[in-house]
Amino acid sequence: MAQLIDGKAVSAKVKEQVRLETQALIEKHGITPGLAVVIVGNDPASRVYVNNKKKACEAVGFKSFEYALPEETTQEELLELVETLNADPNVNGILVQLPVPKQIDDKAIINAISPAKDVDAFHPENVGRIMIGDYSFLPCTPAGAMELIDSTGIEVAGKRCVVIGRSNIVGKPMAMLLLHRSGTVTICHSRTQDLASVTREADILVAAVGRANFVTADMVKEGAVVIDVGINRLENGKLCGDVDFAAVEPKACAITPVPGGVGPMTIAMLMRNTLTAAKAQHGITD
Repeated sequence: MAQLIDGKAVSAKVKEQVRLETQALIEKHGITPGLAVVIVGNDPASRVYVNNKKKACEAVGFKSFEYALPEETTQEELLELVETLNADPNVNGILVQLPVPKQIDDKAIINAISPAKDVDAFHPENVGRIMIGDYSFLPCTPAGAMELIDSTGIEVAGKRCVVIGRSNIVGKPMAMLLLHRSGTVTICHSRTQDLASVTREADILVAAVGRANFVTADMVKEGAVVIDVGINRLENGKLCGDVDFAAVEPKACAITPVPGGVGPMTIAMLMRNTLTAAKAQHGITD
């Protein structure tokens, strides 16, 4: 039986640590971190994410600023709001919930957020910093996945690591974080030939492809650590990951469930990034 990597438990530890550090920041320096979340339109999944972020802010002691804009908001209006938030000293982190409506270029919005307040770590400057290993923030989902790997006590250095998926949000930064830890990293994608033969070599396998039950037992090495980043909704309404959990779990030495694995970690790491941003903006190093 594989060790079940409990994202809820690990995320609770991260948030508790952030809460304690926030309390100390308020008591010693009178600074309360503030996170601004912008949502454009009425996407139901986005609304759930935004509500969860607001709850997490309350739990750790942050100020939470929500800006809910109508579906027809123009790119110019959104850029104007971002500039206002960039200049607001009470706002330490800015997050524009994606996806945005089609009349808005998400790249233009990401590029407009101050790198110092880019707590998603999507700005090209922060992406470049991750590439060279000199970063303040890490993208929340890959950072959360690394935290879960660490929770198993398994060392990344020297391991064969395979990431399925090459998105800018998860796949590419995940590969870089594993590389920074001295893993030997392969990125697979839709053009990878004989995918299963590559994934079977992985001591640590990360699935971030967005296809339900895509990773089957024959694709997994006996005793691998399996991190499932995918969240997919089946026709019956149930959530599942990119990994066929029931089939893969007996082969793995450790595996994340869906739900309850990587998902809770994303918001926990967002809280950590916002605290880091608040400290940096005020020159606080303790």
